[in-house]
Amino acid sequence: MALFSRRRRLPDPLRRTLDLRADAILATAPLADGRWAVTTRRALHLAGESGVVRTPWADVDRGALDARTRTLTVHWVSGARTELVLADDVDAWDLVQSFRERVQQSVVHVEHVPGAGTPVRVALRRDEDGELFTQVIGDATVDLTDPAAGRRVAAAEAHVRAEAGLAP
Repeated sequence: MALFSRRRRLPDPLRRTLDLRADAILATAPLADGRWAVTTRRALHLAGESGVVRTPWADVDRGALDARTRTLTVHWVSGARTELVLADDVDAWDLVQSFRERVQQSVVHVEHVPGAGTPVRVALRRDEDGELFTQVIGDATVDLTDPAAGRRVAAAEAHVRAEAGLAP
């Protein structure tokens, strides 16, 4: 860690607005738009004057950092994306690292579904309480009304659930 860090601390008024539910803050970083990104063991929080948006890690598909523009692009399991531009004057490595670790921690296993037309994955994930569940993740072009694609996805999900000992 640098001797003279430019890291800033989450302001106490914003800290008090977080719904931590016996959770722990892992890292914080200010965003260029005035909000703060906060990673905790259970969720990603985006906090600002207009309130806090709390999203469990199991709702995050992945993230990508563009170091040149200081933009962390969050890809949600819904298919949506959010671009978080990190403030210029801070070292946000802790936030980016904890973001990556928390997303990876929520993923237990992933199977790719062959022959579904477009990339489809069945993921075995952990929710906030550690309970296992499955998610089918694909983009909007996946046609589950196509009987063949629907069967492939259902078979992959059934296989993942059976391997984890989850009820069908």
